[in-house]
Formats: sequence, C-alpha cells, structure tokens
Amino acid sequence: MPKLKVDGIEVEVPQGATVLQACEIAGKEIPRFCYHERLSIAGNCRMCLVEVKPGPPKPQASCALPAADNQEVFTTSPMVKQAREGVMEFLLINHPLDCPICDQGGECDLQDQSVAYGKGHSRYTENKRAVTEKYMGPIVKTIMTRCIQCTRCVRFAEEVAGVEEIGAIYRGEDMQITSYLEQAVTSELSGNVVDLCPVGALTSKPYAYEARPWELKKTLAIDVMDAVGTNIRLDSRGRQVLRCVPRINEDVNEEWASDKTRHHVDGLVRRRLDKPFIRKGGKLVPVSWDEAFAAIKAVNAGSSVAAVAGDQLDCETMYAAKAMLAAMGSTLLEGRQTGMDYDTSSLAAVNFNTTIAGVEQADAILLVGTNLRWEAPLVNTRIRKAIKKGAKVYAIGPETDLTYKVEWLGSELSLLGNLPEAAAELFRNAAKPMVIVGGGALKGGHGAALKFASEFNLVRDGWNGFNVVHMAAARMGGLMLGYAQTGGIADLADAKLTFFLSADEVDFTKFAGFKVYVGHHGDQGAHHADVILPGVTYAEKSGTWVNLEGRVQRGERAVFAPGDAREDWTIFRALSEVLGHTLPFDSLAGLREAMATEVPALRSPGLATFAWNPPSLDGAAQGDLAGYPIKDFYLTNAICRASPTMQRCSAELIHGEEFAEAAE
Repeated sequence: MPKLKVDGIEVEVPQGATVLQACEIAGKEIPRFCYHERLSIAGNCRMCLVEVKPGPPKPQASCALPAADNQEVFTTSPMVKQAREGVMEFLLINHPLDCPICDQGGECDLQDQSVAYGKGHSRYTENKRAVTEKYMGPIVKTIMTRCIQCTRCVRFAEEVAGVEEIGAIYRGEDMQITSYLEQAVTSELSGNVVDLCPVGALTSKPYAYEARPWELKKTLAIDVMDAVGTNIRLDSRGRQVLRCVPRINEDVNEEWASDKTRHHVDGLVRRRLDKPFIRKGGKLVPVSWDEAFAAIKAVNAGSSVAAVAGDQLDCETMYAAKAMLAAMGSTLLEGRQTGMDYDTSSLAAVNFNTTIAGVEQADAILLVGTNLRWEAPLVNTRIRKAIKKGAKVYAIGPETDLTYKVEWLGSELSLLGNLPEAAAELFRNAAKPMVIVGGGALKGGHGAALKFASEFNLVRDGWNGFNVVHMAAARMGGLMLGYAQTGGIADLADAKLTFFLSADEVDFTKFAGFKVYVGHHGDQGAHHADVILPGVTYAEKSGTWVNLEGRVQRGERAVFAPGDAREDWTIFRALSEVLGHTLPFDSLAGLREAMATEVPALRSPGLATFAWNPPSLDGAAQGDLAGYPIKDFYLTNAICRASPTMQRCSAELIHGEEFAEAAE
C-alpha cells in the first residue's frame, strides 16, 4: 500500500488509488467536475489540479494520477491556486449567466466552485457561444449552452445504465452532448444524469421551474415503486411533494433511482380519494365516516372476513388489519394479488438471499423468468458490475434486452433440470453461483428452482445463491406477517366481507361478497368497491417496509393527506371499536410494539435473517414462459397511473407515440 504526504500529512492508500483519493483520505477537498467515484476516469475538466513532487514542475490532474510511495502532494500552493483560477476562467468563458432562472441554482457545483476557486472577473470579452437544445425524452430537460463537456452523462449511460444513447459530437469549442439522433433516451435510469450533471445543462423536465431547494422540506423515505427499497428523500412544499431524489445507501441503491421512483410524485395529488363513499343504486355517493362504518357493520359477516394487501402497503397497516381480522376469528389474509400461490412455509426460499450488494460477487448467474430491467432496475445494474468482474449470465425466458450480454437457453421451465452441458459445467465449478427466479417462473417453477439450487450447491458456507425477485414493496413484509394462503387468493373468494388494502391489481369478479376498499386513489379497487374508506399514500405516513432481500427499513411522513383521508392503521383502529373488537393499541408506537412482539425482525431497521430450510417440493417444472409479469414499466400501480409524467413515459417510450416539442 503506497504511503505519501498530502500537504505534510502522511497517508497510506490502497494499491491502485489515485492522488485525488489520497487527498480525500487526508481530509483535503479537491474540486472536480468530470470525476465521479462510480464512473470511469475521464480527466477532461482539469479542475482537480495539484502539485506533485517528484514530478514535472507543473500542475497535474489528481483524478488520473496514480498514488505512489514517497510522493509529496500540495493542494494549496500558489501554482495550484493560479492553475485552478485559470481553469475556472476557461470554464466560464461560454457559460451563460442565467443562474436566476436555472433549476440547479443553489445545488450547482459550478456555482459553488466558482465562488471558492474562481478569480471573480474574466478577461474574455468575445460573445458567448450558443447551443441548440437537444431532446432527451419526457424526463430530462436540456439547456446545452450551459454544458461544460464533463461527459458524466455519457459515461453513466454507457457504464451504469447500459444504454449507449448519449454521446458527444464535433470537437473543441464546438463539442456538443446529445442523444442518438436526438431521440428520447430509452433507459429506465435516465433521470440519474440530472443528479450527475454539475451544471444546469441537464435538469428534471417535470420539476422545471417548480421550486428552489431552500424552499423545500426534506423528508427521508423509502421508495415503494418496486421491491428494491430504494432510499429516497421527498422534497415537499406545503401539502405537495414536488420532488423525489435518491439517498446514498451502498447496500441497496448506491446513489441511483429509477425514473419511476423519481417522477411518480405528480400522481400523489391526482385522482385522490378524500372522503368515504358508499355504493347506492350502483353509484358511489360521499358519506360520513360513521355512515361508512355502519354499512360495514351491517354486513354481519361473522368470521367470514378476508383482507387483500396491495403492493405498496407498510407493515403497520397490514398488522392492524390482521389484528382486527384475528379478533373477528379470521385468518384469511393474502398479499399476492395476481393469483400466485407458491410455497411460503420457508421465507428463505422466497427471499433474495445473496443480497443486492452481494450480486456483484457472483461469477455464474442464471435468470429464470425475470426481466430484471423492469422488475428491479437497481439489481440489474449490480449484474452489470458482476459481468465487468468476469461473471457469465444465462437466462431462461423470452429474449429481451437486459443491457448486457446474456446467453438465452430457451423459454421452457424444464430447462432448470436439463441445462446445456456448458452451462452446467460452469455452475458446477463456480465459486459463487446464483440463480434469480422472477415472478414469471415462481408459480410453476419454485420446486424446480430449489432442486437446481441443491443440485449445483448454490447454498454453501458464507454464500447463499438462491434468490427470488419480488416486484411489490409490500411482499416480503406481508409474507413475514402471514399474508399468504395455501391456495393463494382463490381461498378468499367466498368471504362475506373482504377488505382490499390499496389492492388494485386483483380480479375483483372472483369476489362475490361485500367489498371494502381502503386506499388512496380512484383506481380499479375503488371502481369495484361497495364502501370506500380513504387512506393515505406512503408519503403521508410513517411506515416500515421490507425489501426483496429482507431488509427492514423505515420512512417518515412528508406531507399530510387531503380531505378526510386518514392513516390506514387508524382506520382499522376506529373500525374495530364499531365492530366490537377494539384493537389493543391507540398509537403508532403501541402498534409497532405489538407488531414486533409477533414478528421480532420488524422491531428495528436492519437485514432480517431467515434460516435455510427449503420446503420439499416437486422438482418437476413444465410449461413455456410466454412473457413477463410487468407489461408496462411506467404504469404498474395506482400512483403511476395517476401521474401525467408516467403516462407520457409509457406513451412515448413503451408504445412509440411521438410528441411535438414547442420551440423555446
């Protein structure tokens, strides 16, 4: 490990580290525009200049200079100061002075560093250049006159997103960043280039001119658009969430977020249910809470009561509903809305056991019935990193573009027990093999996948390579709370009274009894309900969610719900009194304590551990995987379907509609 001095401070750095990283270890701040720790080194902004001895008597780019023994690095010498001032002067030669109207104002690296390292005046008197705007789709707004050609967006698109649709044309001062043929960028991760851009050249199109960062209240939350559990920050003003950005969590999402995570927020205020309704004469009419509760009590269902949990529910809501049903003598709980009925007797057998970060260590990967690019985009990026380290990927299912090289074996589930010899040899000899089973294969291939894991020794000391990809943020938490029936949702069809907890993907025609929808949007559930009790979205309550790897995480309330809508657990607490089965808690803390007593893993945030004791299932698997569960990445839930941005993304990126852009 090299030892060197940075401004007189001796530091030891890992082999292969750069001088810039050595400076950071020594506690010295080095300005940079093109360098990013998750992207390859470009070395083209020259802002990170330092003086290094021994070496030529000139400033050197620290991001591209390897750290070596006996180096002496100076970060504040007169040579370095003058060089940085010169670089900043060059960068500002053509940069427009439109900070007052730029969405990056207050969050702009160029602003901050020009104040810290710039001269305060320019010797340049020529006219500034102008660059025409580029079209990058419904997510990214471009003002390319501001671009300083750092190429972060180009490297992100190629290296992380795997969609090589952003690049540079022309040379020198005429260089321009653009998308391929100025078409919409088709990556489901394209919004991350807005965070990466150190100036205001790439900004968020849906958020444009909405707010300044200092106006917003910032709340730490957990994303519920998929089961990855992306750590996010909700920025709100008044009673509306205006922006959603990712938080750094190396174990889950690194610092990325999918476009659906970022831009569903305009759906939080549209099509909302803000008062109770009762269906009278075939029409829903608004009523008071007392009338709605009285209508439910009048059903006299006895113990013939069921609850169906939706895909975005927090554990607190599911526990409150479960507790009320238990008091009424029922255990009819189900969270798998779409009809899946796989074995849940062992949670390890339906968990992502390798962990999201652990995917990077795998050297042989088999994907079974999963389109990871849509089902879990940030797991897909981890597989790209594993491939860069030498992993080989095979897949069973209909061929699709996963952004990396995959050897498709076919779409027959029976291939799980009959791999081609080359693939079988790879898995037999792999140090860290893994299989990822998606929703498309879990129902018919659960047993075959477990047999595959046993045959190729995927579970060994220090490594568990058996993984199931869930697509619902509520799925693992629901399974931990017992939201699963042996026969799936079909076991609930005969209930006299059924509560649909923000469940909108169910086949409602199979339920003949009285339907109560407890949810937040006027979507499918509300259209079929006999009584509607208005609940809240994930942004309007504090809750606990468990991601696909069993990681317990908590999010806080960002805004208050509209109208008469109430937090879901309080609805069940109030209803239980009316039904004569009062729940034994009247605060969120009391509910969480009761929930943790029943399921200790939910007591505090952290990675839950499940013992590996897979069920003995029939290892035979038959059938052809005709498709994947998600048909439209941008419209998978009620919030997205209410979002104009998600509707536009679906129309343009999935269905190929063209939108004319007005000249600006």
